[in-house]
Amino acid sequence: MTTIRPGARGDDVRDVQTRLAALGYPIDPEEHGVYGNATEGAVREFQQRRQLLVDGLVGEDTWQELVEAGRTLGDRVLYLRYPFYRGDDVRALQARLNLLGFDSGREDGIFGERADLAVRDFQRNVGLVPDGIVGPVTLDALLRLRPVGPGPGRAMVREAEVMSRMSATLDGSRIAVDAGHGPGDPGGVGPTGLSEADATPMMAAALVEELSRRGAEPFLVRAEAAGSSAAERARAANDRGAEILVSLHLNSHDDAKAEGASCFYYGRERYVSRPGQRLAELIQEELTSRLGLKDGRAHPKSLPLLRETHMPAVHVEPCYITNPGEEALIRQDSFRREVARALADAIERFFSPAGSSAPAGDASETAGAISGSGPAPGEQFEHRPQNDTEHDRASSA
Repeated sequence: MTTIRPGARGDDVRDVQTRLAALGYPIDPEEHGVYGNATEGAVREFQQRRQLLVDGLVGEDTWQELVEAGRTLGDRVLYLRYPFYRGDDVRALQARLNLLGFDSGREDGIFGERADLAVRDFQRNVGLVPDGIVGPVTLDALLRLRPVGPGPGRAMVREAEVMSRMSATLDGSRIAVDAGHGPGDPGGVGPTGLSEADATPMMAAALVEELSRRGAEPFLVRAEAAGSSAAERARAANDRGAEILVSLHLNSHDDAKAEGASCFYYGRERYVSRPGQRLAELIQEELTSRLGLKDGRAHPKSLPLLRETHMPAVHVEPCYITNPGEEALIRQDSFRREVARALADAIERFFSPAGSSAPAGDASETAGAISGSGPAPGEQFEHRPQNDTEHDRASSA
């Protein structure tokens, strides 16, 4: 679809405004059919509330969310089909099933195989035909039952159980490594012309090399995927049975002084992926404490790749490509290797029991970045921080 931007006019803008108004976002009547300031403000508020990247533009992701947000449980009959049903009605169904103890999986608003199994299990338990169809009869039975309390749903309990059973080693772990941009998708571009499509494959290759050295079994998602869309890359990671996914990007901003590292995990209203959150926070800690990068923190986001993968997944932005100093860092092979080591240390900690420290055997390789005593032997990179002003984040990833 064509991205709808401020200043646009016509039926597409009216459609966006109608959907926003139906969701309770005020639209200035004088802007009817015109993408003005009030409409942009409503779009930004919607994006923020839905944990999307906040840019004030209606692209494919924001449009899909607008459509899904208009769905209410009971509006339509739900069942397993291809492509999957998506929407807030599905998310409400998943949340209710999880609270009742029927594991419908991550509350992502996608009616997939796990949701189908949970519906059939529920139907069997209440004496209905287990056909997997959520029509008036099943919905009535579902709404008659009240959860015992508001505590964590079955999906969150299962995620906690998975984390507690994790192996304490990287050996043999299948790790999906995603270069966030590639041919036909340049992403952000730095002041000297370096693009995300140029840099992220090099970052991904360095991470694959480092993880392989430590005994893991990493693979490049774009080499496995049938296409380059987020859905196709997520499907490739799912099909390979990856245990985690790391998607590499670079941040960008209109202000060239914006700097630092940020990391994102799947989350939206009333739901976050706890394993994804833990992995993101470990990565953020390694990038900032070991490499001296400014801390942009870890945040929940409902990005398509994070939403559609079945394993803990993170979207990592180590630097701002629009910052001249950080763009220069990204060009350095030695710096990309240090980023790969920091990411691998975080991943190794993730697979270890909760609270364990970074692997001792790898600490010496990044000690120079922490203590200021210099990089590892034979390597040199220089981090040139900009001023300490806080910047609003506006990613192009």
